[in-house]
Amino acid sequence: MNWLYLGLAALSGAAMAIEGSMNAAMGKVLGVMESTLLVHLIGTVVVLAIMLFLGTGWASWHKMGEVPWWAYLGGILSVVIIYALVLAMPKVGVANATTAIIVAQISMAVVVDSLGLFGMNRHSFNYYDLLGIALLVVGARILLIE
Repeated sequence: MNWLYLGLAALSGAAMAIEGSMNAAMGKVLGVMESTLLVHLIGTVVVLAIMLFLGTGWASWHKMGEVPWWAYLGGILSVVIIYALVLAMPKVGVANATTAIIVAQISMAVVVDSLGLFGMNRHSFNYYDLLGIALLVVGARILLIE
């Protein structure tokens, strides 16, 4: 197990809770659709600035035709994710929304891994995966008790 990449993944998970809160705050003022658009515009500008500053990331544009068509749907999913979070977080709270996100992410990740979907390496499914998801759901339910 590569602990550096696992740590980076954990850091991104923590950042998601903060990002969702910030996006929801923006959505309360601007509106859900407007904040979804603005979040993506800001992200685009930031990535472009980083690419210009580092002078990297330009060499592969000619390979866009080699990318499977379905991989471009990730951009659409990004809009759906931000829109849903901006809409849901103010209504259910950051902890509840994040709990739902984690349960859904892990459940889908097990499916993707076990089937080797979207070009990912296949990781064999075992019944401990189901046990882990079941325990996660029980823990999530406990967190959702008011």
